[in-house]
Amino acid sequence: MRGSWSLGRRMLAASAALALLVCAGLAILVVAITRLQDATSRERRSKDVTVATLSLEKVVLDLDAGVRGFVISGKPRLLAPWTDGLHQLPRRIAVLQRLVRDDRAETRRVHDLVELINSYESEFAEPMITLAGTTPAAVRNQPQLVSSQGDPRIGAIRRRFDALLTVDRRRASVNTASVRRETRRALVVGATVFGAAIVLILLFGLYLARAVAQPIREVAGGATRLAGGDLSARMEESGPGEVGTLTRAFNAMASSLEQSHDELQSQYERVRKSDQLKTELVSMVAHEFRTPLTSILGFTNVMRKRTLGPEQRAQYLGIVEDQARRLAGLIDDFLDVQRIEDGRLELKQELVDVGQLLREEARAFAVQTARHSLELDLPAEELPVYGDPSRLLQVLGNLISNAIKYSPDGGQVELVGARRSDVVYVGVRDHGIGISPELQDRIFTKFFRGDASAQGISGTGLGLALARDIVEAHGGRMGFSSTLNRGSTFWVELPTADRADHAQ
Repeated sequence: MRGSWSLGRRMLAASAALALLVCAGLAILVVAITRLQDATSRERRSKDVTVATLSLEKVVLDLDAGVRGFVISGKPRLLAPWTDGLHQLPRRIAVLQRLVRDDRAETRRVHDLVELINSYESEFAEPMITLAGTTPAAVRNQPQLVSSQGDPRIGAIRRRFDALLTVDRRRASVNTASVRRETRRALVVGATVFGAAIVLILLFGLYLARAVAQPIREVAGGATRLAGGDLSARMEESGPGEVGTLTRAFNAMASSLEQSHDELQSQYERVRKSDQLKTELVSMVAHEFRTPLTSILGFTNVMRKRTLGPEQRAQYLGIVEDQARRLAGLIDDFLDVQRIEDGRLELKQELVDVGQLLREEARAFAVQTARHSLELDLPAEELPVYGDPSRLLQVLGNLISNAIKYSPDGGQVELVGARRSDVVYVGVRDHGIGISPELQDRIFTKFFRGDASAQGISGTGLGLALARDIVEAHGGRMGFSSTLNRGSTFWVELPTADRADHAQ
């Protein structure tokens, strides 16, 4: 009779029911985990497409910067971003096309974008570079030529990039929501299956209850911490069969969520810093370019409308040339900042006598100022280091120029070079206005100029920041000491050549 089943048969029936329950639960859980993995894969692909799109956009903007820099200045070295971009462009395009090849609509958008880039390269950039190389004067006398032809093209390309990124971000948002749904579904399925299993397993004894219930409680605790925002929540990957599978799946899911969160946070910080730098750069460019451009336009207008004598014309042309050089120097500083930010600052490694560089700069600046006396204090022997002579001259020139600028009443500027143990020391001391203590912590910050603007001293606030980056790229260090109204001493220490040889 059915009502008189023996305990064995009842236990067998309960075991069979438990087995069926576990099998059904595992099947549902595997389906949920599979869907979770699919959703995670789609989310990862969306992020890869976004990263590849941003990388391609950066290369295109570098191409445009190289073209404009060369056309405006006529200097071949400013074509470096264009040359580098041409090498990177096919690979960046190939990566993006490979990522979107399974999406017909996205493939079409990428194809249209590539067509625009190719059109920009062949129909504008290359002819403009050729024209600037053959008739540079004609191009520089018509600056609107670049804007009228290049701006609409690069603007169209950027709009295509923005549209593509908008679609990718929207898709990434949808995929993220899908991951969350599948995560919740997997957790609900796992909790339900193993919750029911605990109830039946209690009939088999305390051991089975402890073997399954404890891991389930850990899963619930980990899910609670994860839901509460603790993305570092992890569980010990132990337990029999399905429990171990669940903990590993949970840990994998938590790791993926934590990694995604970190990547998004990192991208946010980069975008925030980039926006801040762009704002500062635009403000600085507008301020610093205004004065030399006003001088150039004013004096060229005078020369065009008036008949001038040879001496006066030469004087005006000299002023125009000085202001143009100042503009070129500003552009060089901005480009150097971009190279350093992108990690693209290239340095030669040559044997250089720092003492000789100091002498050259002292001679160059001595003829530029009559109110200052430059005093050299150098040893008889050479001060050899390995480095890029042009970049080291840039550092020394910046320090000497600052010493002169920040000594508006004139006076002595002391240039000291010496070998101290395994470093070459260079010090530049002035007796000028000095730096107040509350400003000294920010003196190497990009675009920071302290009280200089209020005192009528020109500059961009980039020189010292660039100088320190160059010195550190040579393995050295840079610092200063200053007393308000009594002057400043800026110093540089570079490893000697024999120390560099020993390190190699």
